[in-house]
Amino acid sequence: MNVGKQIRIKRILNRVSGKTVIVPMDHGVTVGPIPGLEDIDKTVNMIIRGGANATVVHKGIVTSTNRTEDTDIGLIIHLSASTSLSPKSNMKISVCDVEEALSLGADAVSVHVNIGSGAESIMLESLGKTAKECNRWGLPLLAMMYPRGSQVKENLETVKLVARVGAELGADIIKCPYTGSAESFEEVVKGCPVPVVIAGGSKMSDEETLKMIEGAMKAGAAGLSMGRNAFQHENPELFVRVASEMVHNGMSVAKALKLLKG
Repeated sequence: MNVGKQIRIKRILNRVSGKTVIVPMDHGVTVGPIPGLEDIDKTVNMIIRGGANATVVHKGIVTSTNRTEDTDIGLIIHLSASTSLSPKSNMKISVCDVEEALSLGADAVSVHVNIGSGAESIMLESLGKTAKECNRWGLPLLAMMYPRGSQVKENLETVKLVARVGAELGADIIKCPYTGSAESFEEVVKGCPVPVVIAGGSKMSDEETLKMIEGAMKAGAAGLSMGRNAFQHENPELFVRVASEMVHNGMSVAKALKLLKG
C-alpha cells in the first residue's frame, strides 16, 4: 500500500482497533429519499455523534453532508450507480471517477460489483480501472462485492468467490454479505487477503443485527458497512454507538441489547 493510501485509510479505520464502522447513505440514487435520508444533514450528524468511522455518499450529496459536527468522519464517495426503475438494475455504471472524488475531499472511494449478473464484465472492467487510478492517486478503494444474477445463489461459496475477486482486482477493503454464522464467515475472511466488512442488508430486528455483528467480528471481520439498520433505527445515534462498541471493544450482544432498550 502506497503512502497516500496508508495516510487516508487511517481516516476510515479506528487507529487503535484497526477496524471500522461505515454507514452507507448512497441509497437515494437507487430508491430515492427513503426514511432516514430525507434530511441527510441531520442523519449524518447523528451518525457522527454515534462514533461511526465513515459514511458512503454520492458526489452530489457531499456538500449536504460536510460534517458540521465538531467531530470529523471519514468520507467515502461512491462511484457506481443504478436505479430501482431500470430493467437492468444490477448493472452498476460509473458516475464519478477518482480524480473528481479527490477534488470533493474524499478519503476513499467505493464501487459496486454484482458478480454473476449480465453486466458483470462491465463492472469488473470498471473495478480494475478504478483500482489503477486509486493506486495512482493514493486513494483507498472499498469494493462492494455481491453474488447477484438470475442464475446465482448467495451462499458461502459464492460469497467467498466475490470477496476474492474484489481483492484480486485491487480493492483495499471488501464489503460482502454475511454468510449466517461465524464459522462460515471465517472462511470468507481467510480466503480474502484484504480486510473484509459485512454488508448490513435489509432491515432486521435489533437482536438479529447485533448477532450478525458479533458473528462477523468473531470470524475476523474488519467491521461493518451498514446502512438501513443504522440510519433507519429509531435512535440512529445510539445504535451506531452500540455497534461501534461491539466492533472496536468486543461488547456482547446481551449488553448491547440492554443499552438499546434503555
